[in-house]
Amino acid sequence: MLLMLSGTAAAGAVPQRGAQGVLVGSGGQTLYTYDLDGSSGHSRCDGSCAVVWPPYLADSQARPIGDYSVTTRTDGSRQWAYRKHPLYLFAGDDKPGDRDGDGVNGSWHVVP
Repeated sequence: MLLMLSGTAAAGAVPQRGAQGVLVGSGGQTLYTYDLDGSSGHSRCDGSCAVVWPPYLADSQARPIGDYSVTTRTDGSRQWAYRKHPLYLFAGDDKPGDRDGDGVNGSWHVVP
């Protein structure tokens, strides 16, 4: 299960499809993409943004597989990406399966 601590998350496993058909992290939490990242493979969500939208981190042993890759953030941590779109959790989701971040500011989206 992912641990939320001060806007950071413990490293998680390769994302999977959840029961609702969207990508979820190892604890079943919904994963999101951020429009401003584009398909650059690099995150533009740092500082206070990353407190609300913690990156879905990858550990040092994580390797690209299929549509999943790993990008290095500006702080040196590693983050999972799907089709070159960095993946995030949403601090407002209380339990696995919540999707309260979908559509926030028109820029955050669950990954179908």
